[in-house]
Amino acid sequence: MLNDKSILVTGGTGSFGKAFIRRVLADYRPRRLVVFSRDELKQFEMQQVFSTEEHRCLRYFIGSVRDKDRLYRALDGIDIVIHAAALKQVPACEYNPMEAVKTNIMGAGNLIDACIDKGVEKVIALSTDKAANPINLYGATKLCSDKLFIAGNHYSGGQPPWFSVVRYGNVVGSRGSVVPFFLKERDKGVLPITDPRMTRFWITINQGVQFVLDSLTRMRGGEIFVPKIPSMNIMDLARAIGPDCRTQVVGIRPGEKLHEVMVPEDEAHNSLEFADHFVVFSEEARLEKALERQGGQRCVDGFSYNSHSNPVWLDGDTLASYIQDLELE
Repeated sequence: MLNDKSILVTGGTGSFGKAFIRRVLADYRPRRLVVFSRDELKQFEMQQVFSTEEHRCLRYFIGSVRDKDRLYRALDGIDIVIHAAALKQVPACEYNPMEAVKTNIMGAGNLIDACIDKGVEKVIALSTDKAANPINLYGATKLCSDKLFIAGNHYSGGQPPWFSVVRYGNVVGSRGSVVPFFLKERDKGVLPITDPRMTRFWITINQGVQFVLDSLTRMRGGEIFVPKIPSMNIMDLARAIGPDCRTQVVGIRPGEKLHEVMVPEDEAHNSLEFADHFVVFSEEARLEKALERQGGQRCVDGFSYNSHSNPVWLDGDTLASYIQDLELE
């Protein structure tokens, strides 16, 4: 699928970007693999692990999705784009709203225009469960971004590039997430808990990379792909990471939900369920074509896929194995 292709990853020095680059270098033979990001230090550090001398296909390209001219230059000859660049810290986005808008929304628009004008074949944008029924600015900007990418299929006039979105939950071990925070705090003997009732979807970074690769194969343009992944209660998470720690309830932060949702009830009528994933379509016509081509089962009206009623739950032993894998990397 990726052999002899030119691939660009925006946000290529982030947690997902590095894992995706590692996987592509190990399993495929791309013609060109471009790491596009704005931080020269992170690119320098990444080059110590993935050098251009050892991997001749690799390119490191400094730039921001806010800069359309730079995107046009970076996309010369690119076949596939994985869009992972975003401002994603909820409190930071609440405090710096226009910065989140400029990167997550305006940056998405810049990338869509550039991909169409440069003749890219496929684009997959990474999204988040917080984009479904959002209550914080980060989720709202990602919802808007998702809508822009899906609408990009109309702008391209029924021909490539095809635009699709991947939406999944919290990534175990990603920078700024609760798992590395708890790992750091457990040495103090106290783990702060926002609300004992809180639940979240969980996925490992390698599972996320695999799901993006699978979605790249399945996509026809206009889909939001949602993996079936386990949920975990925040108290179970705390007990798994710091079994000897006491917990202290500190209250929900601004913009946080008790439970997350990835297929909202209002989108169920345009969604298909498969063995290991859901697909949300923007319109009935695309859903009907997918039914003819791929099968799947239509979700019933009133269905929602949320972290509270999820039938699959992550246990402490499995989480511990995920953490051990992180520490070995």
